[in-house]
This record gives sequence, C-alpha cells and structure tokens, in this order.
Amino acid sequence: MVVDRSPGRSPSRDDTKPKVAYRTRLGRAYQGSAESYLRSAATRRLLGKVQLILTSPPFPLNRAKRYGNARAEDYEEWLRKFARLFKQLLRRNGSVVIELGNAWQPGRPVMSTLAIRSLLAFQEEGGFNLCQQFIYFNPARLPTPAQWVNVERIRVKDAYTNLWWMSPSTRPKADNRNVLREYSSAMKHLLTSRSYNSGTRPSEHRIGRFSFLRDNGGAIPPNVLVYPNTKSSTSYQEYCRRKRLGLHPARMPVEVAEFFINFLTDPRDLVFDPFAGSNTTGYAAAKLGRRWISVELDKDYVRGSRGWFARR
Repeated sequence: MVVDRSPGRSPSRDDTKPKVAYRTRLGRAYQGSAESYLRSAATRRLLGKVQLILTSPPFPLNRAKRYGNARAEDYEEWLRKFARLFKQLLRRNGSVVIELGNAWQPGRPVMSTLAIRSLLAFQEEGGFNLCQQFIYFNPARLPTPAQWVNVERIRVKDAYTNLWWMSPSTRPKADNRNVLREYSSAMKHLLTSRSYNSGTRPSEHRIGRFSFLRDNGGAIPPNVLVYPNTKSSTSYQEYCRRKRLGLHPARMPVEVAEFFINFLTDPRDLVFDPFAGSNTTGYAAAKLGRRWISVELDKDYVRGSRGWFARR
C-alpha cells in the first residue's frame, strides 16, 4: 500500500528541499534535490547503514534534458562532489553501482572521455575500490547518435552503458550464487552424460576431467547484462497513462536493478537511489524484500513512480 505524503501545492523545480512524497511498507520516496537530501538532517540516521547505492545519474549530454543533466563542462565536478556524501552513508562492506552512458563531442563524430574522467574523479575523491565493470547492452536501442549513424552513416549505433561497481572495501558483500543463470542445453546434456573433453586448451589452460561435471545450480553470469527494455505494459506505464503523466525517458530496466540488488544485498538490507527518476530501484528493492529510499527532483517523475506500487 502506498501512503501519499505529497504536499498540497505543486513545488517548482527551484523548491528543492526534500519532502517525503510517499511511503510503502519497505521504503520512502523523497521529492527534492539529491544534494539537499544528502546534506539534510534526514541522512543522519542513515550514516553507515546503506548496503547499496544503485543509481543512474543524469548523463553528460550536449543537449539539456528535462531530467536535469548537468552541462558537459560542469559534469566532472558535479559528480565528484557526491563521492564523500555517498561514502559516509555506506556500510563498511557496502557498494556503489553507478550507470554512466557514453558522451559525444558537440557537432563532431568523436566520442568524449568525459564520462570516464568523471568516474575516475569520483573514485579518487571517495577513495573507492573499483570492484568490477559491467555493461548493460540494449539490443533494441534506437540508432544514435542519429547524425553520424542514420544520416551520414559513418558510425554504428551506440547500444550500451557502463555500470561501475565500487566499494570502500576490497571485499564488499557479494555472492554470485544469488544471480546464477539457467544452464544452457549443452551444459545440461554435459551434466547428464557425464562426458567431458578434458585436457589442455589452445589458451594453455588445462581443464581437469571433472572440472565441469558438478551441478552448481546454474551458470555464473558474465559482466555483460542483456535486456531489450521494450516492455510497454508495466504497472508504472499504465499508471502514468491513466494519470496523464509523462514517462521518464531514460528508465533503467527492472532486471538490471534486480541483478545488482540480488548480487550485493540480502533481504532487509537498505538500498538507496539519489537520482531515482521513475524509481525502478525502489520498486526492485521492495519486490526483493529490501528496504529502500529514493530521491528525485522532478515532481512529475515522483508522482509517476507511485505507479510501480499501485494495485492493478
């Protein structure tokens, strides 16, 4: 059940003091700026208690979007200032997962290194260890950048984003047994037949006779996550249509959020998203029995995010 806590008036985007917009059994959604929330008294009780910060901050784009992306020339310093604020919220074995898209130089078919420079500045400022790089590949993504891909035909479409997993610890809480994939038909046959071609491979790795004959309940996934993100009838989308609210244009697939929440947290752990957008993180956390807190600046996106928790 969602308890509506939104104010009676509709705040402008300049009214950034965080307010509880709604609550559920496991979480709270705030409307306001991430900076204001992280520096407010509301965060004092969270210090050292967040297990996972999972977020997709506005990307450094050449054109301003409604969801508030920083200008490219300001992005590195803008992202850097969150590093210490994030670190003080985390448990000692907690994790930060940040999704960063690719950026292009204005008016030129040349990629920008701004995203990676910003990440490195964030990592250095917070003293984070880079645990692993992940790629989210969307095979259904539209061809972009349009000028170079569709018009001049001199580039191929940009169809992935990076997700960077960092932690104050070199051994944060993580268990890949929680994200195992179903075995392929070939692996299932191998386990049944108990026959395997052991020996030395061209890579010079030597594979023992029984190395791949143990059933571990599933296959360890790679660090490339593939989801088409083409769903058109989620509770969030249906709610926004009924309420005539605009859909967030850069929604993280629920499956991506579920992967990291399963991998890096346990039930009842606290998950935080300071740039919540449509609040996919909060929904995925609640679905998996985790507590959650989200913060989003745009009041209409906050209103629409209630749809994840609305009864059909």
